[in-house]
Order: sequence, then C-alpha cells, then structure tokens
Amino acid sequence: MRTTPHPPPWLVHDGVLTGLKILDLSRILSGPFCTMMLADLGADVIKVEDTVSGDDTRAWGPPFQGEDAAYFHSVNRNKRGIAVDLKDPDCLRLIQELADSADVIVENFRPGTAARLGLGYEDVRVRNPAVVYASISGYGQTGPYRSEPGYDAIAQAVSGVMSVTGEPAGPPVRFGVSPADLAAGMWAAIGVLAALRNREHTGSGEWVDVSLLDGQVAWLSYVAAGYFASGNVPQRYGSAHPTIVPYQAFPTADGHLMVAAGNDGLWRRFATAIGLAALADDPRFATNPDRVRHREELLPLIERALSARGAQEWAELLTEAEVPVGPINTVDQALRHPQVLAREMVAEIEHADAGTLRTVASPIKLSGSTAAVRTPPPRHGEHTAQVLTGLGVGPRQLAALRERKAAK
Repeated sequence: MRTTPHPPPWLVHDGVLTGLKILDLSRILSGPFCTMMLADLGADVIKVEDTVSGDDTRAWGPPFQGEDAAYFHSVNRNKRGIAVDLKDPDCLRLIQELADSADVIVENFRPGTAARLGLGYEDVRVRNPAVVYASISGYGQTGPYRSEPGYDAIAQAVSGVMSVTGEPAGPPVRFGVSPADLAAGMWAAIGVLAALRNREHTGSGEWVDVSLLDGQVAWLSYVAAGYFASGNVPQRYGSAHPTIVPYQAFPTADGHLMVAAGNDGLWRRFATAIGLAALADDPRFATNPDRVRHREELLPLIERALSARGAQEWAELLTEAEVPVGPINTVDQALRHPQVLAREMVAEIEHADAGTLRTVASPIKLSGSTAAVRTPPPRHGEHTAQVLTGLGVGPRQLAALRERKAAK
C-alpha cells in the first residue's frame, strides 16, 4: 500500500505567511528575532551564515545545548540554515540568485556593507523590483551617525531610555533583556508586512529602514510627551510610574508585590483593602494628580500597611478586592505560571544534537491559523546542500565548494 509522503515542514500550509520566501542575512538578535516571528507565521526563512563559526550567538554561552548556545536557539527556530563564504565569488552569485527570487530580504549589517557585497537594496531591486528589503542598523541608513555600529545597550543609553531606568538615587540601569534589539526586530517585521501589503497594490517592493535608536526613541512615548508638555526632564522612578500613584512594587512582610492602582476607583478599593480607608478621600490623595503631587507622603503609609502581611496573602486579598496586583515572579516562576502554560507560551521541539528544546512560543494568536513552532533551530550549515541543490548546484560543484571551504 502506497503512502503519500509528508511535505517538508517549511512547505506545510499552516500559517498566514506560507508561500513567502525570506532571505535572512542577519545575525545576533534584532534581525533573527524579526525573521523568526515571520517564520512562526509560516514564511520559509533561509538563514545565511559564514562557514567558520556561523552566527555569533552560537558561541554566546554557557549555557549550551548540544553544539550551540541557548541564546542562538532562542531566536532561530523554523528556519533553514546554510553556511557559505560570501567572499567566494561562486557562493556570492548563489546568494544573489536567492535574493533574485526572494519576497523579503532582512539584513543587519553596518550601513554600506551589503552594498559592497552586491546585496544592497539598490543592487537587488534592479533584478527583483518586487523585493521587500529590510535593513536594521544602530542608527539608520541616513544621518551623521549612520556608519556607527549598533549595540542594544548603546541604543538604550543614547535614546534616553536608560536615563529613566533604575532607582531614583541609583545609577542608570540597563534593561533586563535587550529592548532595543527586540523592538527593532518587531518594528522591522511591522514594516515588512506593511510593505508586502502595499506591494499587492503597486507590484513594487520597497526598502524598510529601521534603527535601534529610532525604535527606542519611539518607545519614549508618554515620557517624551511629558517632557514636551512641561519642559521637565524625566527622572528615574524605579518600579514606580511618573504620573500614576500608587503604581509600583511595594515591600511586604516577606517579599515585593506589584500594585497598579491606575484610577481613583482602584485607589479607593486598594486603600480600603489594606486598612487605609481613611485616606481614600483625604484631600492630599483623593485624585491621581493629588497623589502624584503628594507621593512622598503617601508611599511610606502604604509601605507600613503592607508590612503587616506577606506578598501572597496580600495578592489574594487585593485580587478579591479587584485591585490589579501581581507577585514579582522570577523567570522560572513566570514560565510555570498557569496562565502562561494555558496560553501555550512554552513549547518543546526535538533537536538532533540538543535533544528536547524548550522555547518561548509566539505570542501571536490568530483565530483562523496558527503561529507555530515547527522545526528546531538549524545546525550550522544543516540545509546548505538542500538549498543549493534547489538552485541547480550539482554534487560535483557542491563538493568543490566544500573542498575549498566556501560552503559547509
């Protein structure tokens, strides 16, 4: 009895972007995060790495899982990976062929580098006018700083984000993850999708130019608006909010608790629940602007009241009072949270070298399709033969490329 073979995972029609071909020339975090989001939605992403060590993050450990660092695994699932030397003329021509047939190209070289390889937007669009080309860099493709390298922490610093992160009396603090890189990846994905939508009407692609700095400046949002409105330079407030009180982490008898009393009704319920009902309509605290002006008087009173019980007990009492509250989970606690598990935000997939990998899944939930974890991050050069064969490279040519270490 004949059985129909299953199609390869990258051709399974289970995502809204199935059929979209993406050439991923990026590395480290911002570009790989962008292309992983698109791959989760069904796009066929071909990740290009060098033949020596591949993406830098393969070595960014410990911890390692198999041959590669957990860091690499975190942003490279659902992709096919090839390893070629772009300085080799034959390999460069093959990558240019891939660019000629790609719907989308994503790169995060320093501005000008892709063009020197003959893979810049202007080079590619001559042969492929419908291509959507996304460039992610530290400072963008224009302006006096365009040639400077892009680093997440530097973007946090230069953008002003770091100046408002940390305790009031302490130094500026780097955010606990890499928001400039991750945000740039998200901005790029939004730009790519917008350009693809526009291509449906015009038939032409376009260049999506995203910078780490721009992305962080955009994130200043209400902080920048406050400065524009008042002229006052925003300061650090720790876990607190500059314009909402009480909205911060408070110490309790055995740990910290995050409280978000975002309006006057919530403030009254909160004050009553913690035994400070008399303060609910105190003229100093009756409205949010009053509480912001008198925060230095109010906060010690709240801290004293909360010191009477532990964080979990307060969380239960305040939840019952319908006050937004949450424990400050450690990462392991967050990944075991029942809501996180119910939303299937932790996924498992088998990897040939590393065994079972657990990964944070896509947060995008669509009613008619799925953003899925289908294939593990590729091993270094895992799909080189497969992809190059699809370009017409025969066994002898492939062997010759490998012999001179131009392909892995």
